[in-house]
Amino acid sequence: MTQSAADALEQIKSVSPALARYRSDTIVENLWKNDILTARDRSLVTVAAMIQRGQPIELAYQIGLALDNGVTAAEVSETIAHLSFYSGWGNGTNAVDVAAQIFADRGIDPDQLADANEDLMPLDEPAEANRIAAVEGLVGPAFSRLADLTTQVLFRDLWLRPALSPRDRSLVTMTALITANLPAQIVFHINKAMDNGMTQGQVAEVITHLAFYAGWPNAMNAANVAKDVFAKRET
Repeated sequence: MTQSAADALEQIKSVSPALARYRSDTIVENLWKNDILTARDRSLVTVAAMIQRGQPIELAYQIGLALDNGVTAAEVSETIAHLSFYSGWGNGTNAVDVAAQIFADRGIDPDQLADANEDLMPLDEPAEANRIAAVEGLVGPAFSRLADLTTQVLFRDLWLRPALSPRDRSLVTMTALITANLPAQIVFHINKAMDNGMTQGQVAEVITHLAFYAGWPNAMNAANVAKDVFAKRET
């Protein structure tokens, strides 16, 4: 069984009263109640950050909260599959261990999850052609196999699975990259997130939210990257 929010707060208070105050007053009563992002979106962001950082205790709490905030079990499952490519297979399988217990506690069965093989969404051919050209220019002919796997597995399969919307895939991918402090990749995925329907204000709020869950330095670095992306999109 996962720890309740009240029990978690009491445990924190027994060790660090200041941390408990910040959690209650700043995170719960302020950050999470700002409606620039919905509670559902904030849950997806936080779950993604915990998967990226490999933090199972907080991940367990956040998966439970995500389910309470309207994220479906299928979406949690698909987020884990998606982020296994962006955060690494080990972080993905660690997240499976955490989610398995929560799914069992809540009576979530495999038939509530997306199939391994689904009918894929249509491919945006012009955008994909631009992405392929950019990747080939980045990695060069020596890494043709990496470029091919990027195309065939990630962008012509994973990103087209309908169990997560393109916007949600962008949301969790951008989160993982900000959390890992990977600025070159953040540029591409902030642009992709905005192409997939996120507003400038929402991107900025994701970064603000992650100041608490990925650390202030990572958020500040991402803000600097995003500022340039916003400026270029406005020209």
